[in-house]
Amino acid sequence: MIGGPETMFGYLSVWHWAVFIAFVLAVAYPIGRILSRIGFSPLWSVLAFIPFVNLLALWVVALTPWPRDRDETA
Repeated sequence: MIGGPETMFGYLSVWHWAVFIAFVLAVAYPIGRILSRIGFSPLWSVLAFIPFVNLLALWVVALTPWPRDRDETA
């Protein structure tokens, strides 16, 4: 039976969700810490999980003046 609970297209177990949440936290927490240190809201770490938007966000962070650079120019 295609799409039944015994296939990979069926429901996800508690362990699948636990691994998924652990992965999200393992990625989002360090990104949020980095973003807060450079002056962005840590909530912007959600962009890391959206395809192509994450690349755009990476370029924005890379090209934004960081606090160390702002202190040297002041």
